[in-house]
Amino acid sequence: MLSVPSNVVSKISAFNPPRRTLMGPGPSDVYPEVLAAQAKPTIGHLDPLFVAMMDELKALIQYAFQTENEMTLAVSAPGSAGMETCFVNLVEPGEKVIVCRNGVFGERMRQNVERVGATAIVVDNEWGEPVSVSAVEAALQANPDAKFLAFVHAETSTGAVSDAKSLCALAQQHDCLSIVDAVTSLGGVELRVDDWGIDAIYSGSQKCLSCVPGISPVSFSAKAVEKLKQRKTPVQSWFLDQTLVMGYWGSKDSGAKRSYHHTAPVNALYALHESLRILANEGLENAWQRHADMHQLLRAGLEKLGLTFVVDEACRLPQLNAVFIPEGVDDAAVRKQLLENYNLEIGAGLGALAGKAWRIGLMGYGARRENVALCLRALEEALN
Repeated sequence: MLSVPSNVVSKISAFNPPRRTLMGPGPSDVYPEVLAAQAKPTIGHLDPLFVAMMDELKALIQYAFQTENEMTLAVSAPGSAGMETCFVNLVEPGEKVIVCRNGVFGERMRQNVERVGATAIVVDNEWGEPVSVSAVEAALQANPDAKFLAFVHAETSTGAVSDAKSLCALAQQHDCLSIVDAVTSLGGVELRVDDWGIDAIYSGSQKCLSCVPGISPVSFSAKAVEKLKQRKTPVQSWFLDQTLVMGYWGSKDSGAKRSYHHTAPVNALYALHESLRILANEGLENAWQRHADMHQLLRAGLEKLGLTFVVDEACRLPQLNAVFIPEGVDDAAVRKQLLENYNLEIGAGLGALAGKAWRIGLMGYGARRENVALCLRALEEALN
């Protein structure tokens, strides 16, 4: 039997991470109440009390998404699994999907389309720009057999927000189902699933919800559920097959007994329940306004330091601020100084912006005045 040498084991102590201020692209600072909720006693995932909590959690997710969709739940995995959940359940081999790509996560959508054996028709925009509504309309007109329109509402790699309402209206006009990435937008900017006609949407727990990472809220419209039921081929992922998972989440009004599907991450769902409860108590519109207000404070300070934004103000996310690194400044050295001197984390650029930009997050619990002040002071010191 393979064993770890005793002299190695004796040197391993309990892991005690430092208390960082997380102002990168995610994870964000977690609410203290959420951390406390996760530490509560673990009970069984089929325990009647836990099932009752799941019903509350479903209602809270519906509130956050602003939807009455029956198929609304939390995938027991991070936002990337939420993305895959939408694609593997809805898209079948040979179907055509219009995919909007204006950053890293639009490209991941394209890869999901191709992995299920479908055809991706890519609509490209420059990094830092929103998805072009006119370019999408042209693509839909040129591809009348397209079944889906997929786009990222809030592109985490650049900090650009796209016009989800107009894009979903186009999808409806062309008889397409819409698949929307809301990983960074949920809880941070306006998002209205039912009013905008979004058919499939996924998010993550670790951004503006300020929950621990590892859970992905998702929701499917009645039209999307009907598409799923009419599949000609099985869903290629057993774990993510929503026809099976819904037997576990079920409906509180159906009276049906919950069926075992997988062992849910019980304590992580406690945490999500608490973070969404905090969001509901604050009120969605108040949360959106708080993110906008803190962005304006940060923007003013960053501009005084001579930093410029990657994204134009009209389509800029308040919760994800991408700024160009000044010429001659060492990207990694500045981020290291912030981490070592201030226990402050900001994000590096991703993809085409690697080494060219910093990504500064103002998400959820992190969108508060003391974080803005700390970030500006630390950056001023590092840049001087």
